[in-house]
Amino acid sequence: MDASEIRDLGAEELKEKLKGLYQEAFKLRFRNATSQLDNSSLIRKVRRDIARIKTIVGEKGRSAGKES
Repeated sequence: MDASEIRDLGAEELKEKLKGLYQEAFKLRFRNATSQLDNSSLIRKVRRDIARIKTIVGEKGRSAGKES
């Protein structure tokens, strides 16, 4: 997921996306632990998407605080 796509989403959509990514990360870690995961690079991709969303949420929060 690209950062520009994330910036276009609203607050509720970002929360839902983040929740889904946390669930996906859990499932991938579980599959990796049981040796059922073929492509372990997916874990890294999901973790980076989580970090990207959390960064943009923080940026939006800080910018909203400065405007008020």
